[in-house]
Amino acid sequence: MPNTKTAKKALKQNNKRRLANRSQRSTLKTLIKNVRELTAEGKVDEATSALRLVSKRLDQAGAKHLYHPNKSARLKSRLAKLVSSAGTKAES
Repeated sequence: MPNTKTAKKALKQNNKRRLANRSQRSTLKTLIKNVRELTAEGKVDEATSALRLVSKRLDQAGAKHLYHPNKSARLKSRLAKLVSSAGTKAES
């Protein structure tokens, strides 16, 4: 338990930030999962539009250090590769 007034305030701030970060991470995971499901179902057009939204959100998460910037880039790259490969399979 915090002993000083500043430690009590810091604890409150940490809890508030933790909840906000947790919510944002959960939203991102859901968006990523949606892109993967759309590509698995073969809905390439919907997956590409969802990928644009996810890419933007991942860039923002990397900039705010919600995720490490390299993790954001890695996730974006893997999702883009997945969608593009699904697009080439759909054309065949």
